Amino acid sequence: MKKLIWNSFSLVAVALIFSSCGKEKSSVTGWNYNDPKNGGFEVVPYDEQETGPGLVLVEGGTFTMGRTEQDITLDWNNIPRRATVSSFYMDETEVANVHYLEYLYWITRVFGADYPEVYKRALPDTLVWRDKLAYNEPLVELYFRHPSYQESESD
Repeated sequence: MKKLIWNSFSLVAVALIFSSCGKEKSSVTGWNYNDPKNGGFEVVPYDEQETGPGLVLVEGGTFTMGRTEQDITLDWNNIPRRATVSSFYMDETEVANVHYLEYLYWITRVFGADYPEVYKRALPDTLVWRDKLAYNEPLVELYFRHPSYQESESD
């Protein structure tokens, strides 16, 4: 009797194992996924988003923006409100000019002949160095393209 129960139990266990190893099916159509006989609709296993090289996830959240303590001047010009920031990815390090020049070179090779405006829009605005009270004209002309600034971080 004991042997019969043991054999029955073993048979049920083997049947469960083989039935669970079957292909995944659609709950809507009943078709097997990744099966060329059913049209070949592929379902790729997905664990989580892959982080790009050199990127760090900055987790979003909420915070109170504006006045959070007593308004001494009674201006009421900084009303507190709740702000939400979504999660995003950011480079671990600053981007050196040589790396950005490499990116522009790639854009030229890929889009240059057919879409020259893509390259023009990717160029940095070097006029940010111009200031009324400072003499930064050499930086406007040279900072991005001069070889001595290639390893400097771009601003």
